Amino acid sequence: MSLDVTGPVHAYTGGFLGPSPGARRIRRIMALSDMPVRTGWPGRAGHVAVWGHAAHAARGEWVAARSGAGLIRLEDAFLRSLFPGRAGEPPLGLLIDQSGIHFDPARPSDLETLLATHPFDDHTLIARAHTGMARLKHGQFSKYAAHDPDLAPPAPGYVLVVDQVRGDASLTRGGLDGALPAQLFRDMLIQAQLDFPGARIVIRTHPETMGGHRAGHFSEDDLTGPHISLSTAPISPWELLEGAIAVYTVSSQLGFEAIFAGHRPRVWGLPFYAGWGLSDDRTPHPRRRRKLTRAQLFAGAMLLYPRWYDPCRDALCSFEAALDHLEALRRAWREDRHGYTALDMRLWKRPHLQHFFGRWQRLRFATRPDPDRPNLVWGDRPAPAAPRVIRVEDGFLRSRGLGAELTPPLSLITDDLGLYFDPNRPSRLEALIAAPLPPGAAARAEALRQSILAHRLSKYNLAGALPALPSGHRILVPGQVEDDASIRLGTTRINTNLALLRETRARNPEAVILYKPHPDVEAGLRPGAIAQAQALAHADCVLDRTDPAQLLDHVQEVWTMTSTLGFEALLRGLAVTTFGAPFYAGWGLTQDLGEIPARRRARPELTAFLHATLIAYPRYHDPASRLPCPPEIALFRLAEGTSPRPPWLRALAKLQGAVAAWPGLWRG
Repeated sequence: MSLDVTGPVHAYTGGFLGPSPGARRIRRIMALSDMPVRTGWPGRAGHVAVWGHAAHAARGEWVAARSGAGLIRLEDAFLRSLFPGRAGEPPLGLLIDQSGIHFDPARPSDLETLLATHPFDDHTLIARAHTGMARLKHGQFSKYAAHDPDLAPPAPGYVLVVDQVRGDASLTRGGLDGALPAQLFRDMLIQAQLDFPGARIVIRTHPETMGGHRAGHFSEDDLTGPHISLSTAPISPWELLEGAIAVYTVSSQLGFEAIFAGHRPRVWGLPFYAGWGLSDDRTPHPRRRRKLTRAQLFAGAMLLYPRWYDPCRDALCSFEAALDHLEALRRAWREDRHGYTALDMRLWKRPHLQHFFGRWQRLRFATRPDPDRPNLVWGDRPAPAAPRVIRVEDGFLRSRGLGAELTPPLSLITDDLGLYFDPNRPSRLEALIAAPLPPGAAARAEALRQSILAHRLSKYNLAGALPALPSGHRILVPGQVEDDASIRLGTTRINTNLALLRETRARNPEAVILYKPHPDVEAGLRPGAIAQAQALAHADCVLDRTDPAQLLDHVQEVWTMTSTLGFEALLRGLAVTTFGAPFYAGWGLTQDLGEIPARRRARPELTAFLHATLIAYPRYHDPASRLPCPPEIALFRLAEGTSPRPPWLRALAKLQGAVAAWPGLWRG
């Protein structure tokens, strides 16, 4: 949403000018919006920024009145962060309002004007709104996203009464005609019991009250019978809404979310979402007469009104990109919040493992399993006798450079069932491939695929010139590291590069066969080399040190044992034949000549398969911002070539090669 403001805005409180992460984030979003925050006297042509109707806003209001400057009010966006701002969490977006502010009905805010006047006739906008609503519900995202997934909601069939913090501006400025908020909340609780006699009442405590930051209106004193209970744990609001038969609120944002959960909330105040025909309003709104659909309300409040911010790109972004980031951040928090013990990890891996898994609880490194924590084990190493073992491996969009050269990864995979390259047992990836797609997933996966193709990205993203290729029907045969776990565990008859070449030629006597040795083998770091004469006995060309992503644009097929290059060929729409059982075989996307597990019965579309393998299965870490990130950011780093490589790793790589015969030296 555009504002009639350019140039600096002036502010006078620590909420804008202080050193806290929240203040720094606010200043950055304002600067990116061409409204950098300054101190000093604004003058009549200037603007003053204040935070909503907070107590300190009076200072800025006085300056604006005395100077004749315009006044801008700011608030957090409706999808804010993992935790409340009072817990030190910076916002993912701002509401910047030149007319008023959304919770104060005394005058129309920019949001109210937008909802009252926008035609909402753009089909793309409304489609985005429908997808956004579905993503919030499916992912159970609320204003604060850190809900504990291990907590169960109350048994369904209750009336949900929503508490709010004392002194909240939406109550003091909420058009309540002088009613005392404390009495209003008590009246609301009584009315809920009168409307639903005999029903259970669940009172939802505000997240800031749960965190001990601000007091609410309800307490144990309000539990006047066994049918009334307080919900004081961080249970997902969406789960609470799912089990409710009715929702009562004064002006909480939970009433806004209740609309998208299918409720028609009973609203006692005048919040921004009341008065549009989507709620039962105890207080008639003085201006709002238009009837909106849920999608129109969402489009205005979530897509058009806020300024969303991407912390990884340090740029303004769309609602969808902000949600992608919050999704990655919350996944990392949910999986890592209890901490891990990493077993027998090589020294060079430890820094980036700490970056991936140690944001909320520092990662412990040990040689013996920890009975009180999940234990991380690299790859297919023997599992320790521990209650919970999670295996870790590189992801499919890994780095610019080889793992064998100790290049840090941008993506890692965690699997509590098995691992993707071991077909002898189920993996978490197989479960994700067989699961239904979440809302918006197909379009997101296709956009990711197109971006990978446009930037010619692959797992390692190595440089290399493409030589002149023989004409004809070209089949690419990628060599592999012959002691790789995917070959040891996933192949039977064909398990060497020479056997692969021989069999491919026997089945394709007229084709042009191009053999691409594995980069680790070319570098002399891993076994699997074939003498040139042996390779040329079956191949028309041996392509040493060639960029595989570039090569895939010039072939028609890929024949492989289990190489990840077969997966990258699928991304490009090429025909793929497998002699083993790689993770991408057995789903109806490849010609399979190996032994495929019978359990792989699902037949996903390519986009569904890519969502599982590139979005849902791996974890990504942004080396620039040092934040958990979505795959789009990892792809962005790989495309711009800024994925960092600490200088000391180069020396360590040489040292590793020198002492490779003593692997015990590399373990803690």
